[in-house]
Amino acid sequence: MAQISPFYLQIGATVGMLVMALLAIFIRMKASHRPVTIRKILIPPLGMSTGFFMFVVPETHVPLLWALIALLVGWFIFSYPLIRSTRFERVGEEIFATRSRSFAFILLGLLAVRLILHEVIQQYVTIPQTGGLFFLLAFGMIVRWRVYMYKHYKEVLAVQP
Repeated sequence: MAQISPFYLQIGATVGMLVMALLAIFIRMKASHRPVTIRKILIPPLGMSTGFFMFVVPETHVPLLWALIALLVGWFIFSYPLIRSTRFERVGEEIFATRSRSFAFILLGLLAVRLILHEVIQQYVTIPQTGGLFFLLAFGMIVRWRVYMYKHYKEVLAVQP
């Protein structure tokens, strides 16, 4: 079996993340034309929670304090710009996410910060541990953002048209 250089793996992963970020931006822009539902708000974090199965593999284990810090950084820092750029509006009986011009820049900015953090952190922990820490960071970010979206959705829903 052929060995792939870690340098090329890093380049491939970076390009892959950039493609995924652009895909997320595209999907988000398209989704703003369709009504938001509670299901669409809650399913992504539930689906993402299956990623915790990665911690069954011993190579991904990290100290509990590191895991807690990663989760809290995602919860308090990385989710904040997403929360600030998320708004809903009611059109008749349906609720839509309003387009935010800053959303694409926020996603790309978060990606850039993540890449820089990844370069620093992977010098101190193994690649599987780095993956686990960044999963926790992303999970904290997504859960807080979606909790905010759920509350905001309920507020907009409560206002009579």
